[in-house]
Amino acid sequence: MDAVRLIVTSRRALAGTERAPDLMTEVWQAQALAQAIGSRLAVFGPPELRGEALGLTELAGRGCGVLDTPELDTKDLRAAQLSELGDARQALMYLGSLLGEVGIALVGLASAADDEGTYWQCMEAIDAADESRDRVLEMLRRLADRDQPLHQHQREAG
Repeated sequence: MDAVRLIVTSRRALAGTERAPDLMTEVWQAQALAQAIGSRLAVFGPPELRGEALGLTELAGRGCGVLDTPELDTKDLRAAQLSELGDARQALMYLGSLLGEVGIALVGLASAADDEGTYWQCMEAIDAADESRDRVLEMLRRLADRDQPLHQHQREAG
């Protein structure tokens, strides 16, 4: 399945989740998907994104690592369903939105946490999601910088 479809599925699942354990599972799924997309971009993406993509892979992996690993069947693991990136810019835009939503959901969960362990787990996951989103935004900036001379040339030729 392509990255954008998986991200949209994750966004819907995150938005439709109310119980704390289910929310933590969706956050983990989102981070695992970000990790998979980062890995794919690092290997097959535009050369100017590869360093940032590796950073995204590491940060999203840390985001998964601070959370309890959910018991998911392989068929339910969205990251394992990633078969193609599609348009890198579109995938990154959607991924950036998903990671922002993950952060917001975690803030709500941390605010309502009954125990200190859950609170700190959420805080570390918020940090990882925020740093992952920063990497995504940097990759989008690099794509825009790369395309700027092309658009300028087209305007001058047109």
